[in-house]
Amino acid sequence: MFNKILVVCVGNICRSPTAERLLRKFHPALTVSSAGLGALVGKGADPCAISVAQAHNLSLENHCARQISGRMCREYDLILTMEKRHISALCEMVPEMRGKVMLFGHWDSEREIPDPYRKSRDAFDAVYALLERSARQWAQALNAEQGKQ
Repeated sequence: MFNKILVVCVGNICRSPTAERLLRKFHPALTVSSAGLGALVGKGADPCAISVAQAHNLSLENHCARQISGRMCREYDLILTMEKRHISALCEMVPEMRGKVMLFGHWDSEREIPDPYRKSRDAFDAVYALLERSARQWAQALNAEQGKQ
């Protein structure tokens, strides 16, 4: 059973905080956090990510970027990444995590979710749509899994 989920991207200021908040919204029973492989530690969410999220009634308020660690990985039941290279990096860092790391876009044809950092508002809007769709799909899959237990 996946009760504690960690969402990972690079800087932990655009994709993973948005995905974290979306998963919490669609599946409130989960404990969801986020971190980055090259986190801008201590920074809040990107201003454009905040603006796009607000346009969809989602708050990224009080987000504070965190650097992922092996210890942190071991605390979670499932780790969701934005790109395949993130899976490789995490499995190098903590080899025993291999079976617990998947793409956030897993249910969307194993889609990788591109980094909108320092790109246009349109790029952030497109990424938000991908994150929202994938978060809904994860929530649905996790709800179905809980129903079996």
